[in-house]
Amino acid sequence: MVSYVLYGFKETWRRLGNLRRRLSRPPEYILFLLEGAYPDLPPAGGGPWRRWTGGRQPNLEELAHRLEQVGADPRVHGVVFQVKNLRLNPAQVEALRDQFRRLREAGKRVVVWATDYDTPAYWLACAADEILLQPGGTVGPLGVRQEYLFLAEALEAAGLRGDFVQISPYKTASDKFTRTDFSEEARAMAEWLADSQFQELLGAIQEGRGLDEAGARALVDASPLTDEEAARRGAVDGLVNAEALPAHVGREGRPASLASWEEAARSLLRPPLPRPDRYVARMRIEGVIVDGWSRRPPLRLPLPLVGGPQTGDLSIVQQARRVAKDRRAVALIVHVDSGGGSATASEAIASALAQVAARKPVVAVMGEVAGSGGYYVTTPAHWVVARPSTITGSIGVLMGKFVDTGFTRKLRANRRVVSRGEHISLYHPDGPFDERERAWVWAQVERIYQLFCQRVAAARKLTVEAVDRVGGGRVWTGRQALEHRLVDQLGGTREAVAKALELAGVRGPVAIRDLAEERRLAAPEAGPAALVEGVAAFLDGLRGLFRAGAPLVLTPLLWRAGASRE
Repeated sequence: MVSYVLYGFKETWRRLGNLRRRLSRPPEYILFLLEGAYPDLPPAGGGPWRRWTGGRQPNLEELAHRLEQVGADPRVHGVVFQVKNLRLNPAQVEALRDQFRRLREAGKRVVVWATDYDTPAYWLACAADEILLQPGGTVGPLGVRQEYLFLAEALEAAGLRGDFVQISPYKTASDKFTRTDFSEEARAMAEWLADSQFQELLGAIQEGRGLDEAGARALVDASPLTDEEAARRGAVDGLVNAEALPAHVGREGRPASLASWEEAARSLLRPPLPRPDRYVARMRIEGVIVDGWSRRPPLRLPLPLVGGPQTGDLSIVQQARRVAKDRRAVALIVHVDSGGGSATASEAIASALAQVAARKPVVAVMGEVAGSGGYYVTTPAHWVVARPSTITGSIGVLMGKFVDTGFTRKLRANRRVVSRGEHISLYHPDGPFDERERAWVWAQVERIYQLFCQRVAAARKLTVEAVDRVGGGRVWTGRQALEHRLVDQLGGTREAVAKALELAGVRGPVAIRDLAEERRLAAPEAGPAALVEGVAAFLDGLRGLFRAGAPLVLTPLLWRAGASRE
């Protein structure tokens, strides 16, 4: 009852505020600075420290809300985006390109201006009405570049050797530690991923610059371009200094009024409020999937696997049980940005999400990466949405260990073991697997892979044999995954929410509410079912991920080092 009263008060205040705002005059053009890195979503949970470290930089969701507000105000003529040192992955570039398209469909003129354009910035700018470059600036070099690092020789020098059992040569997550170069299968996979992303880039240039594929490729191969070359080739529409932007976007010789979002927001019309009696729940599966509770360090450390957020099965299972019982939650969105991790944790999460899917619509939306365990957890969803350049698939399993070939001796340490039980040291670093042990590990890998394929086959309405043909560790882009029937639609959160509401039979504005991460146990119910911050968290996560005998479902690109797109 109280929520309805508050809703009525806020909605009345919004409408009165819009009457006042209609009397003011917003700027003709609104200026946005796109700079640095943008997370997909607002920071999840946490206290003041996390909000201070993670909440200062706008995120793509917040930016989308601002642009939608601009697009809905008929008094605004257009938007000017100033791009500077933009650090976005291809999936994020595609998300922003969709926002540009929606602004243009709303009748707004979209202009992008920069001092220089690298690949992400130019890829984005090609979705605008006009691309402007500062005199003396450059465009490019343009293209796609991925760097893969192999550490086998470095580990050997340190006295360590990786011994892993993979479901197939395409399950290459451990190759980083066991090889000095690409295998034939890994090279083929890297090539088709690069081909797919390069085609997305070429398609954007074709669409934005009115070229055919040959012309777009010639433009890319001719880069880097000086300002005059870029203008002559049609890569940009004009050479303009920032101070001349108001005059450039003006009409009939009259400069346009131009203001930042912070200045303009006070005069823009506010959108309708969502109703308080229902919401779309959203949970996040980000970073490495681990056994136990989720961990979100206050600072991102530049370390693979344990340097960022970790999603624990215990945390997600409790969220799933609570949202399944909450009648106000009309649907569940599962946002996945994970290259996988623990196979047992992935199975526990999938099982809990299946309970939710038996009661209400579940839609999965993929971020930059949703592979291996990150794909596994999407299998209970009624609908799966991915960006064209999302990295997904990697349906496969591996298990293994690191063997001490002199590491302890180099530390001038002496290790002695007293044990009982013939195979107690199976996953310890004493030596590589013998023939009998390797057969046992292979049986475990094969069993988990069988379960993985069965889940995918049931979810995607495919045969297990068809799943195996696109599985075995093979990694795909989102567009390739759509062709292989591993996802249902290309898009992002907007498309996922629209589908969830359609499946739920709900209309009108509905709030998206992020589920809280609480370390509070919720018991499972009988019913329909389809099947510390900082250093302490870092050390705990490292131990949990590589605990003895843990089967891993990891995307190969999770192990990529020094990746760049230039």
